[in-house]
Amino acid sequence: MKKIPVLLLGCGGVGRHLLHHIVSCRSLHANQGIRLRVVGVCDSKCLVVVPDVFSMEFSDNFLLEVCRVKSDSLSLLTLSGSGECQVFTDSELTKKIIDTAALLNKSTGLVLVDCSASSETIGVLNRAVDLGCCVVLANKKPVTSKMEDYDTLVSHPRRIRHESTVGAGLPVIASLNRILSSGDPVHRIIGSLSGTLGYVMSQVEDGKPFSQVVKSAKTLGYTEPDPRDDLSGMDVARKALILARLLGSRLNMDSIKIESLYPGEMGPDVMSVEEFLENGVLLLDKDIQERVHKASLKGNVLRYLEIYSRCYSEQPLVIQGAGAGNDTTAAGVLADILDLQDLFP
Repeated sequence: MKKIPVLLLGCGGVGRHLLHHIVSCRSLHANQGIRLRVVGVCDSKCLVVVPDVFSMEFSDNFLLEVCRVKSDSLSLLTLSGSGECQVFTDSELTKKIIDTAALLNKSTGLVLVDCSASSETIGVLNRAVDLGCCVVLANKKPVTSKMEDYDTLVSHPRRIRHESTVGAGLPVIASLNRILSSGDPVHRIIGSLSGTLGYVMSQVEDGKPFSQVVKSAKTLGYTEPDPRDDLSGMDVARKALILARLLGSRLNMDSIKIESLYPGEMGPDVMSVEEFLENGVLLLDKDIQERVHKASLKGNVLRYLEIYSRCYSEQPLVIQGAGAGNDTTAAGVLADILDLQDLFP
């Protein structure tokens, strides 16, 4: 049985669904000769880790308890009395992750999985890559940060996977990499790069108020933790930047022009997420309805991704499906972890 140690950063919707997938797929993975050995789980303030990362792993019951605790918006600190974990906070948290990466990489290796929505993980991810660990990302921010950080992350391409940063579980990056590795130059990529905005706008087209749809999308797990990441166009810009960098462009975020769906006075530095969802988004209903109507008159609403290359010039490669949602994204993350199995003893 090939055992793959996993340390998870982020216990939001995607992270919790990933833990559920790992537990529910035990028999399937066993038939494939694989066991994912979760040795640590981290939220924004706390890391829980097994006492001995070489020989121990969290039980499935403990992983499900982690999901329950985080679903109730509680801290992982509440698990400190379980006897199954050690708890680290603040500066100790990062040091313990790096120490774990250093220890395991000398023997079994480690997959560091980032399902957070934070830019604060970039430093620890870069350090883990330097130590020889594998990295799997659902978090877009590490691969859309400055080129120096990006170059470090992708310096060992066999050890990094980030399919779920674009299109959730859709095989966008894998398909693009296959085309590029065959020497087929990509000319254009056209499509709806946000399944979230696709869902929101299609619902608005059906006559539902924008504010109601945004709240619903947040509840369903379609949006980023702060829906304004989607509504500002920033989430789309990050995906566009990821694809552009895959094609060889050395661009930074400030090279991309972004038009927000909300005004600056509703931004994160002015208004909390709760206040935006309660009051701010209601003020956008009329303007958004007018924008959607004007776009529909021009036939400018897209619901799929098209890739044009030399081989796909007359008939482009079309990738279509659910491009958002915690469950779908987590499934893509799980597939990325399993795709690294050949790198483990």
